[in-house]
Amino acid sequence: MTGGTGVIGRAAVRALVGADHDVVVVTRSTESSDAVTRMGARPVAGNIFDVDSLESAYQGAEAVINLAASAPVGHSALLPGAWRRHDRLRTTGVTNVVEAARRAGVRRVVQESVSFMYADQGDDWITEHSPLEISSMTEPAAVGESHVQDYACDSRVGVVLRFGTIVGDDGQTRHWLRAARHGRGIGIGHPSDWAHVIHTDDLGGAVLASLHAPSGVYNVGAEPVQRLDLVQGYADAAGVGSGAFMGSLGRWLIGPRLEPLCRSLRVCSDHFAAQTGWRAVRPKFDAGWLDAAREGLAAPVPS
Repeated sequence: MTGGTGVIGRAAVRALVGADHDVVVVTRSTESSDAVTRMGARPVAGNIFDVDSLESAYQGAEAVINLAASAPVGHSALLPGAWRRHDRLRTTGVTNVVEAARRAGVRRVVQESVSFMYADQGDDWITEHSPLEISSMTEPAAVGESHVQDYACDSRVGVVLRFGTIVGDDGQTRHWLRAARHGRGIGIGHPSDWAHVIHTDDLGGAVLASLHAPSGVYNVGAEPVQRLDLVQGYADAAGVGSGAFMGSLGRWLIGPRLEPLCRSLRVCSDHFAAQTGWRAVRPKFDAGWLDAAREGLAAPVPS
């Protein structure tokens, strides 16, 4: 596995180790190696931007799982160049993962991706056959997906997991919850639009299930939630009366880079469930999804 110490990676390592898999995680630092060891996996030195080191790490592997990402959190996402490393991981990084897997004779590659690749479909349901809308935000993920799909053939399996927006025990959730607690607008898009979400508790099980999926692209998430209900859930968890949506200034600051987050995405994950038996343990969003993120935050700002 690459990306084994990130939000999805940590959940995946625990799920795989819990299912008695022998998990080897590519690491670049002593700190990461120690974290991997504590989770019950085995670290191996390597770098996703060094294909030779990946080839060495992949020797004897039955599957390669690439979860490497570096999405900036909170206001840092607005800084110039903030997404450069993340984009490089989706393009050059995935290229190297696939090439190293090919050299090492690995039969299965699993790649993490995102469901906001899809075009806005309003209230219509979105399946894996629905149209995509490629922008500066989604193009790197599309490039990575294409490499994994090209890897698949009669003797190899390529699986792409299009996850919903992650909510739960992660930095971005804590950022939005803190903003809601201080009365700032966190809603993006129209209140009646749909968001595709997944709780952090469901990430590991999805990666585990992907080891049994046929080649293909799969949507992975809970039931879609309308944005008004999502924002209100944050408000309830933050202890404030009601949530707010971003005004024109906030939308301008976000700019085209994060435009996909405004799309109405009523995404269906039934295909993945049918192929693997995976079911979300957190199937429907509510304020309880934010319990872990709420811990340690300051008291609500008085009204």
